[in-house]
Amino acid sequence: MSHAESSTDAQRGTSPYSTREKVGRVLWGVVQATLFRWTFHNWYGVRRGLLGLFGAQLHSTARVRASVRIECPWNLSIGADSAIGDRAIIYCLGPVTIGARVTISQHAHLCAGSHDYRSRLMPLLRPPIAIGDDAWIAADAFVGPSVTVGEGAILGARAVALKSVPPWSISLGNPAHVVKPRPRPV
Repeated sequence: MSHAESSTDAQRGTSPYSTREKVGRVLWGVVQATLFRWTFHNWYGVRRGLLGLFGAQLHSTARVRASVRIECPWNLSIGADSAIGDRAIIYCLGPVTIGARVTISQHAHLCAGSHDYRSRLMPLLRPPIAIGDDAWIAADAFVGPSVTVGEGAILGARAVALKSVPPWSISLGNPAHVVKPRPRPV
């Protein structure tokens, strides 16, 4: 589809979502608000199973809390021994890849969706997010679209990563900036 065709579709109010995706989002919304949310805190296997039914790729040791909010789970991949904390938001309009031994702390927000502000039509964009192995996204931190958080990196509490975070670094602030290297664990 050319740019002119997509602009015409947007002017007509055509949705950026396919019918299949719309149905999937509605079904997942119902499951997430009921079965997923109502599970006991340590029923990680049940939640992995529900996410898997909707296309998420989760290692058998991944842990996702019941209060986590996930959009479009078919775009989510989580590696071994990784954990997503209470009330985190994983907004997977685009692919979100979380490596092994990653901690996404409570209230953190990964946002793989935006709009092209250069166009009056503000078309939806779905850029990916990648979180490297052994990284930690601390409480209330925000990771924006197209951001890669490198292996072993720490994004501090309430930090805002709008650009990629280098491996084995500690970044703080809004916008996030590297404050020091992170020593490799022994």
